[in-house]
Amino acid sequence: MSGDAAVGGGAPEANGTPPNVTIYINNLNEKIKLEELKKSLRAVFSQFGKILDVLAFKTLKHKGQAWVVFEDVASATEALKSMQDFPFHNKPMRIQYAKTKSDIIAKADGTFVPRERRKRNDEKPEKKQKREQHHDIGQVGLGGNAYPGVYGAPPLSQLPFAGAQKVMMPEIIVPNNILFVQNLPHETTPMMLQMLFCQYPGFKEVRMIEAKPGIAFVEYGDEGQATAAMNHLQGFKITKDNQMLITYAKK
Repeated sequence: MSGDAAVGGGAPEANGTPPNVTIYINNLNEKIKLEELKKSLRAVFSQFGKILDVLAFKTLKHKGQAWVVFEDVASATEALKSMQDFPFHNKPMRIQYAKTKSDIIAKADGTFVPRERRKRNDEKPEKKQKREQHHDIGQVGLGGNAYPGVYGAPPLSQLPFAGAQKVMMPEIIVPNNILFVQNLPHETTPMMLQMLFCQYPGFKEVRMIEAKPGIAFVEYGDEGQATAAMNHLQGFKITKDNQMLITYAKK
């Protein structure tokens, strides 16, 4: 998918964009670090089906935007319908089908054309003729992928993989303002959980223990606020195989 796809979302009802495997997301919080953003989006959207790629870029033109490429159209459609306007760091996500086919899909179906070659093929005849008078026509650039896939070091909040998670039940369950969350996948970060829990009144903070992956504590202003959040998010699937189990924390 090229950078030009940034103009490329578009609701089918508005511009006739047909359903496809790639969804375009904008109105994302621009303060989120790139790699953290991609991990969060993958964790949230993987509950709808297999994800082939998550694309986001550092350039100013593409800030606040991302693309999620699913394996099939049904998964992309379900994600679009279910997560439309979902609050992501106090900003509702705007989701549309992408207009431009992603490179990973183009390579799979044999339609991929390197970026530079595609650009030159679209040139107007007069410009192309003028260029060919000064350059060897055989020296067509190979362009490469639109997204280089350069990844920095993982954020400090990234949790280590610990294999199968063991569900831990508090010894005493007494209603209070702190929730105990279990059965979280290994890729869960505090940011992902904050994204889910901050949409409910009274949210204060998320606490995770690096030595004990798969669990977290979420604090609210009072017991009633914590109870409301628990009732709304009980059983929420962060991934297809990880359904959150929420109880009150042991005091």
